[in-house]
Amino acid sequence: MRTIKLAICLLAVAFIAVAQTDRGTITGTVSDPTGAVVANAAIEAKNVANGQTYTATSTETGNYTLPQLPAGSYEVTVNVQGFKKYTRQGLSLAPTQAMRIDIALEVGTSAESVTITAEATLMKTESGEVSQTVTGDRINNLPLLSIGETQASAAGVRNPWALANLVPGIQYTVGGFFGGTPNIVANGAAANTASYRIEGMDAGNNGTLNVFTMQVQPSAESIQEVAVQTSNFAAEYGAVGGGLFNATMRSGTNQWHGSLYDYNVNEAYNASQPYTGLRNKARRNDYGGSFGGPVRIPKIYNGRNRTFFFASYQGFRNRAASTPAYQTIPDVGTAPSLTLASLTCRGRNLPRTMNAWMPVCSKSAPAFRTT
Repeated sequence: MRTIKLAICLLAVAFIAVAQTDRGTITGTVSDPTGAVVANAAIEAKNVANGQTYTATSTETGNYTLPQLPAGSYEVTVNVQGFKKYTRQGLSLAPTQAMRIDIALEVGTSAESVTITAEATLMKTESGEVSQTVTGDRINNLPLLSIGETQASAAGVRNPWALANLVPGIQYTVGGFFGGTPNIVANGAAANTASYRIEGMDAGNNGTLNVFTMQVQPSAESIQEVAVQTSNFAAEYGAVGGGLFNATMRSGTNQWHGSLYDYNVNEAYNASQPYTGLRNKARRNDYGGSFGGPVRIPKIYNGRNRTFFFASYQGFRNRAASTPAYQTIPDVGTAPSLTLASLTCRGRNLPRTMNAWMPVCSKSAPAFRTT
């Protein structure tokens, strides 16, 4: 009985994990020149970047569905006896997108082929959400490294969620107690009703972002693209009210690719203060790199079209001037006082009696008594 319960729990978790994903779908109908549906047609979708293939067969009603496809560029091929080979190129599938591609076959032999390079229509007929996709190239071209003294903290790292600036209906502001913490409002909804996900997994903090989630967020260099939905969410995103941000991470392909970067802030770039000519020290470096490609071991294993790897690293350093704070201790006997066991502040021994109403130091005495 216990085993059965465990199995049911595991299945429930698996279904939830599948429901909340970043995978897309290609669907449509296969028909002949007269408009009649074609059953049992073999459909194949090939990921252009890594050569991975996904197959399906049309049903008796001519419909087909290729589910759970990673985001990327695809080529769809259909082979049916008595018809020309059909190839559709240039299909760019976004995260969570349901793309409809209706296929019209032409009579001929399999040696003949029909190749279509037109992009898929922008009109969505399979879903009703209002969404936009931001690619990794556009993210990296944004000025993500925050500047200004209020953002000189661990929250000042290059924030990939700044892509919200490119999406209609979203207001993106930076501030907060920790400095540099983003506040994202979609269509006027409460900021704490948004959802931030990485390949379908929750990556936010109860619908918000703060300095803690930002320190463990993915680097902008490692993101392939982000699908942003602002309204009319599907049932699987029922807990979302103020925008859904679903990021898809980059992966290795058949081509070697990599990058190195260092974004920096320095007071030398700033104008001097009036009259004094001084500049407040503010130095931040956001640096790193990425590298990916096929797994290949000479004379042993060739992972082309089969096995890939991708790795990225991001470092952040923040250096700023620290202004020391000094306190003036009034004369003994001018106010109710405390007798301290021992106390040292900034390397100086303080008197054993000092005013009770005066702030002392960050260090506290091990023991004290009131006199």
